[in-house]
Amino acid sequence: MHLNSFSVSGFRSLTEVADIPVRKPTILAGHNDGGKSALLDALAFLLGKHPLAEDDRTYLTIDGDEDSAPVRCEESSVEGTFTLDDWEQEEFDLPAQVRLRRCSGEDLASRLEVWERIPADERLLDLSQYLAPALKDLVKEFGLSPSSMRKPDLERALRQYGRDHSGSDGWVGAPAGLDKRMPRYLPFDSKKPDDAVKTVLVGRFQNYMADPELKGRLAAIEGEVQDRLRIDAKSLCEHIEMRCPDLQKVSVEPDVSFQQGFRAAPLRVARRAGEAVGLDRTGLGSNRRISLAIWEWTSELLAEEQGTTPTASTGDETPEPPPVQTIVVYDEPDTHLDYIHQRKIMQLIRTQSDIPNVSVLVATHSMNLIDGVDISDVVHLKLENHRTVVERLGTGLLGDAIDEHLGKIAAAVGLRNSVLLHERCFLAVEGETEQRAFPLLFRLCEGLSLQAAGIALWACFNNEGALHLARYLVKQGRTIMLVVDADSRNVRKGIFKTPKLTEFFGAYASRYVKFLGEPEDDDPQLEKYNELEELFLDDVWARVANKIWAKADGIWQPDDFAALRVEGKFSESVQEMLQANSESGPGGKPEMMYELAMALDDKNDVPEQLRGVFERLRELAA
Repeated sequence: MHLNSFSVSGFRSLTEVADIPVRKPTILAGHNDGGKSALLDALAFLLGKHPLAEDDRTYLTIDGDEDSAPVRCEESSVEGTFTLDDWEQEEFDLPAQVRLRRCSGEDLASRLEVWERIPADERLLDLSQYLAPALKDLVKEFGLSPSSMRKPDLERALRQYGRDHSGSDGWVGAPAGLDKRMPRYLPFDSKKPDDAVKTVLVGRFQNYMADPELKGRLAAIEGEVQDRLRIDAKSLCEHIEMRCPDLQKVSVEPDVSFQQGFRAAPLRVARRAGEAVGLDRTGLGSNRRISLAIWEWTSELLAEEQGTTPTASTGDETPEPPPVQTIVVYDEPDTHLDYIHQRKIMQLIRTQSDIPNVSVLVATHSMNLIDGVDISDVVHLKLENHRTVVERLGTGLLGDAIDEHLGKIAAAVGLRNSVLLHERCFLAVEGETEQRAFPLLFRLCEGLSLQAAGIALWACFNNEGALHLARYLVKQGRTIMLVVDADSRNVRKGIFKTPKLTEFFGAYASRYVKFLGEPEDDDPQLEKYNELEELFLDDVWARVANKIWAKADGIWQPDDFAALRVEGKFSESVQEMLQANSESGPGGKPEMMYELAMALDDKNDVPEQLRGVFERLRELAA
């Protein structure tokens, strides 16, 4: 059974949270108390690893009255969309794609349910409550002919009868045994290496208990299982010692009983011979590094498990089911780690995600982890009115394949995931010239940087993919502005021609695209320019040129620049003139505009139209 995504209702701050993906990996980001830990516990509840407590049930107000005394919700539930393997489809008589939920009411009793046809007879809603004699009575009452009198076959016959005699779809009790096929849940907390040791060894213990060669001989082979676990523990300790050379001795002694299960696996370390201590006596840094070593070792075990297949059956033996999905969960794994170890964590997560049948969820504040995956695999959680809401980019509007492509475009133009998640205003410009000059001009006019104003800057470079990205950001509720030269709409095969912009933005193209050089209104008496460079006045050009591009024979005059406005492309003519008549002439147009912006005295040197653009950007970002 493979969990693809899950939704939560009535669990702590998660009043209604939908479609959380379970990927390879999924990154959960957001502020403290935003709901990351609650989401991980809700997942554990779905998988049968977290018993619901009274404090897990969401508080609700009565009829939206904020002044009323809050009450607990009637039901807490976590629903998952699952893919069943062939064995599970045959064993439980279910389709390949199913919806399962685990829910609890005021009694806190957990129920696993499946969405399917609701039997008209209420007695068939939850067959797991009946013992075999009661099932036989129902089979006889309805005149059914199951393939055998085994309980699973009795349930299968009654379930099919319920489907055939149904009036609608809804939640019914899940088939007996389906709970045992839930994905394995492996949680790791870097602050508690002892728990990490127990988690991974419990997983191995459960594998050994399910080994067909050991079934039926539990009492006789308890010591054999414990010996196997000691071998695993020894391998783990050797790995920790290799990764943490300051530790001279690391030891683990698994404590196992078939009557009581896997009881404990205390980890002890020593920096000098004879001085072994528990982890509660070591520093936080040691605990983090030991946890990383444990996780690395876990990756090797997971890869080893996926490399094995169940023993094939012969004759009339029941075939062994394939292994279930493993979901590895990390809660802030790189906290207090240096940059080198953070990179190791990211590589470890990638390695584990590459293992077949393994998914990874990571709750983190680290921009390194957030920016290390595709944007569609990042789930951003935040609180609004004390309730968690989910924000995701790249989900469904244009299809998964296109979303992934757009994520790659965003990365290529320098829009990291953390920027896409947090910034609310995106400024797209044509190319390198604007990309270098705009930050300086904006700071001069507005008194703060683009980043401080919450504005992300990126360049289009006449690539149509940039328009796809711009449209994508608009559909995701982001505010964008494309600022381009007026003559760019006439460039052959350019992306800023009117038909192309209309194709992407419809009748609202003018809302998103600002052409520099065009008059603000349609007055034919107003002068029209063609590009950014033309907007700067001749006396500004002359003053800056005398400051940084000294003329070989005299000084620059405003008329020198005015003469270049008659015909041709102004920016190219200015660049050629400065290079020909000054030993310090600019190396290219991007450098020329960067140096011009650096040399301006105050914001009054910035063209009025450009100042208006920057003011509008501040409004949009606010």
